[in-house]
Amino acid sequence: MNIRVLLLLSASLLNACSTLPPAIKDPPAVDISFPQASVDIARYKGAPVRWGGVIIDVQNEKDYTRLQVLSYPLNSYGRPNREKPYQGRFYLDSRKFLDPAVYKKDKEITAAGVLTGDQELMIGNKLLRLPVLETTTLHLWPDYEPTPYYYNGGFGPGGFYPYGYYGYPYYWGGYYGFPRY
Repeated sequence: MNIRVLLLLSASLLNACSTLPPAIKDPPAVDISFPQASVDIARYKGAPVRWGGVIIDVQNEKDYTRLQVLSYPLNSYGRPNREKPYQGRFYLDSRKFLDPAVYKKDKEITAAGVLTGDQELMIGNKLLRLPVLETTTLHLWPDYEPTPYYYNGGFGPGGFYPYGYYGYPYYWGGYYGFPRY
């Protein structure tokens, strides 16, 4: 990989990170977490929050769209961290029409807005009280692209490491080996 391609790739990655809306990238001054608010929703009514998770359900009503979201803690970029345990459920209300073909089940989303209260939801025989967040900003995250385990990282033919990609050993399942092609 020549240096021009590497610089172009680096610039495009930095640009991709900078396109996040500020309300998604930066938490509010007083960052109220989902677990904190769900314990006492009335206390935090009207507070700005930034929450995210995975879409469970989409309901389009006459004047708004309601998303039911399975809450996950957010990473430093504001993206839901699905490697950590989920925290519960909440509703996202948007005054805009959100197309169910785009905002579909299992997509990751982060929202900034105001906590407006709570609403009951019956799941089986269990009654839950879900916080309701009226959104000002929504960000639908792209799917993760899996990176190959043998990622070269700029080393190899045309890179900086003399042995290249094909001769570099890897560690897998208790032993060292070489990639098979």
